[in-house]
Amino acid sequence: MNNEFELGQIVFSKCGRDQGKPFIVVSIEEEYVHLVDGKLRKVDNPKLKKKKHVQKTNTIMEWIKLKIIEENRLTNNDVRKALDEYLGQSSVE
Repeated sequence: MNNEFELGQIVFSKCGRDQGKPFIVVSIEEEYVHLVDGKLRKVDNPKLKKKKHVQKTNTIMEWIKLKIIEENRLTNNDVRKALDEYLGQSSVE
């Protein structure tokens, strides 16, 4: 795994009032990432967070990444579904 973030990657917030919550990376700037969770942080209003305040996982939701690349066809329902899918897998392991 390289040091960079990728679209569709699942991350966790390391600080702030959203600490410990999972998000999906929908956009990447130089030292910031835009994050959504489909509930409080929706696709049309992503959270801007510094990269150093985010814990990466090795999980990249490829189907989410494709939807982001295909001109923002991503919906909040897609985001919630992907996070539920990930959390369901990670709690079993």
